[in-house]
Amino acid sequence: MRSVRERLAAVVAHAPAATAASPASAAWTFPLMIFAAFVVAWGAEAAEFLMSQGLALAALALIQTLPEFAVEAVIAWKAGKDPGMVHLAIANFTGSLRLLTGLGWPMIYAVAAFYSRRRHGRKLGEIQLHDEHAVEVLGLLPPLAWFVVVWAKSSLSLWDAAFLTLTYVVYLWVLLKLPSREEPLEEEEEIPRVSRWALSHRGWRKWAAVGGLLAAGGAIIYFVAEPFLASMMALAATFGISQFVFIQWVAPFLSEFPEKTSAFAWARRVTRAPVALMNMVSSNINQWGVLSALLAVIYSWSRGEPSSLPFDQFQRLEILLTILQAFLGWIFLASMTLQAYEATGLFVLWLVQFAVPSLRGEMLWLYGAWIVVELFLVALGKKRIPAFACFRRVWAQRKTGLRTSP
Repeated sequence: MRSVRERLAAVVAHAPAATAASPASAAWTFPLMIFAAFVVAWGAEAAEFLMSQGLALAALALIQTLPEFAVEAVIAWKAGKDPGMVHLAIANFTGSLRLLTGLGWPMIYAVAAFYSRRRHGRKLGEIQLHDEHAVEVLGLLPPLAWFVVVWAKSSLSLWDAAFLTLTYVVYLWVLLKLPSREEPLEEEEEIPRVSRWALSHRGWRKWAAVGGLLAAGGAIIYFVAEPFLASMMALAATFGISQFVFIQWVAPFLSEFPEKTSAFAWARRVTRAPVALMNMVSSNINQWGVLSALLAVIYSWSRGEPSSLPFDQFQRLEILLTILQAFLGWIFLASMTLQAYEATGLFVLWLVQFAVPSLRGEMLWLYGAWIVVELFLVALGKKRIPAFACFRRVWAQRKTGLRTSP
């Protein structure tokens, strides 16, 4: 990713090298990114029969977000050298997370609803999660809760990084304890041919085929990320997109592109919409945990001493807005469903803050008010939060063998 770092650093520094790449490069980098997204998705779907679905999705999410990690690392390094760049590090981090929840989750619902109507002639009222997905839902809560502490003290330290990394390690450990799916039956048309081919092998060859798909897709993402981002940077410069908007919204959208592609492909199959949603949630978890920790580590490394990444009042507002959006999304998923009005609400609230940035303060109150309403409904027994019970059930059954849920 050295070239990615160089080009992004040039963008941040307003250097002309950032626009050296031609927008025409998108003609080959764009299809290659799409192809890579499908390859890793096929590998992840096959991997569900070798390990728990959640662990497969966690690995997939890490592979898919490699470009985002590279982008954030560059900005954090620059921030360590120039305190004036700290706001861009926070902008990229918060923009990435708000895109996942405010755009990614609703789009998964929209794609699934469209194809449910088109292929099956019925309206999709909600995306129903399976019991095992409670691990991802609850896995989002610890780093999110800790970030309230980070926001309150207006800094992100190495101690915070250690705790956030620990939450992610525990999350992976729990996923490691869960069983894999049963072997697919011949008549299961839902499984893509490439995934079925990988699973048709026996013994170590099966693991090699599945690992090969993940490795091949990851390698394409790694090597194509630089020219892909560079061509998109050139397009952004051509259209006169500002530095802050590029860092907060455009760069995260592009760096998360492989993830969105595979998630939307799953959502088209309707029955796999819960998996698509958990793919996004896995990325939420690794960004709240690992990506934020990376910020603190790279920032300290750049400064040459243990340091805390400081937040000013504007950055605290950005972080609080991101926390409230994430917590509202968590309350929705804790019911083990994502309903139409919830997906619509997340999208509309994100769209307003994207289109009218000056309304960030008002958006805080809207998110907060909706959270209070949801908690009030829970207290009155009008809304259930079965995620905890689902997790206990899955954890109790972890020694019984293979799972059979899709």
